Amino acid sequence: MASSEALSPEAIAERIERCRKGDFALRVVDSHGRAVPASIEAKHGRHRFLFGCNCFPLLGYPDPRQEAAYEERFADLFHYATLGFYWGTYEPAPGETREERLRAQAEWLKARGIRRKGHPLVWHEVVPKWLPDDPDAVRGLALRRVRDLVGRFRGLVDWWDVLNELQAAGNFQNPVSSWVTRDGVAAVEEALRAAREANPDAFLLYNDYQIGDGLAAIVEELLRRRAPADALGLQSHMHQGETPLEEIWDRCERFAQYGLPLHFTELTVVSGKHGWMLQPWPDEEGGERRQADYTESLYRLLFSHPAVEAVTWWDLQDGAWMGAPGGLLRHDLSPKPAYERLRSLVREEWTTEVRGRTDPQGVFRFRGFHGTYQVLTETDGVRSEHSVELGPGQAEATLVVG
Repeated sequence: MASSEALSPEAIAERIERCRKGDFALRVVDSHGRAVPASIEAKHGRHRFLFGCNCFPLLGYPDPRQEAAYEERFADLFHYATLGFYWGTYEPAPGETREERLRAQAEWLKARGIRRKGHPLVWHEVVPKWLPDDPDAVRGLALRRVRDLVGRFRGLVDWWDVLNELQAAGNFQNPVSSWVTRDGVAAVEEALRAAREANPDAFLLYNDYQIGDGLAAIVEELLRRRAPADALGLQSHMHQGETPLEEIWDRCERFAQYGLPLHFTELTVVSGKHGWMLQPWPDEEGGERRQADYTESLYRLLFSHPAVEAVTWWDLQDGAWMGAPGGLLRHDLSPKPAYERLRSLVREEWTTEVRGRTDPQGVFRFRGFHGTYQVLTETDGVRSEHSVELGPGQAEATLVVG
């Protein structure tokens, strides 16, 4: 579909209805499998589509009131979180790691039903100073790190950005960039295979910000090699200006052809002056409204594209990466219009809540968004609570009562 047609509100709404919703059936039975008449309330809780954000500051605010505000805002909007496993900060000295902090963050997220992704296992920018200046030695250490972290956090962090930004590695001079630049796509493949060996059930991504012919060549080679990539990560940092929605759509269409799910892994839209590494970063009159308007339009478009499965905002609070006003929250952790717009979409417009009674066969049918539903049944005055997952390939669920 041409981008001009795809961007119309009618086309976006039609795709959301078609791609993000389904016709579902809840069957209520007793312990012997016999149909039971029941009243039902079903409320959509967590989307199958991943609405996420990085959570680097989590559990790190010295002021308990700030920590509580951050936690509340994060959990109220997102059910997918990116944790920071940058090698240089995770292991500043050999064997001295930040595992305890990352594990505490992951446990906090898990307790609230928020899916966890680690980022990144291999990257050429944040590297330990203690690495040897030998590509072969670094290759061995990096692959050992991949296996160790993926195995060590198995069950707690099972989604990973495995290797980050291959195309930019040649612009840096350090032991990791030397290895990755020398081996190219083979380094990506080896890292993906090491992660898969450590956790066969892990969900693995290759992640990049240069979204053009070079990325297409990388993806084609990974597919030729049958490397175990489960999705393609597309970064979208827009500090210098919002990317036209037509271009976003064309990117989705181009990379959807490879058959890998698309994850928008790092999304930044600023509410201040457009620029790069501005110190200090100036505000701009009407900037918060501009950020909110574009963000809403962008999320509607991405939610409507059948190949897109996840969007991760970068960062939740203003002043994080590069000091930019790219947060959904201000410095004082109060919500900006963009936060409120996204919450309205995710928690109100794109949600389902239905009530009714089963038919003579004990079945209650409804149409709703894909995801997790909390279901309350009542039969003969007895109320029961259930949690069910409904979506593509899983359109029915059986609820046993009594």
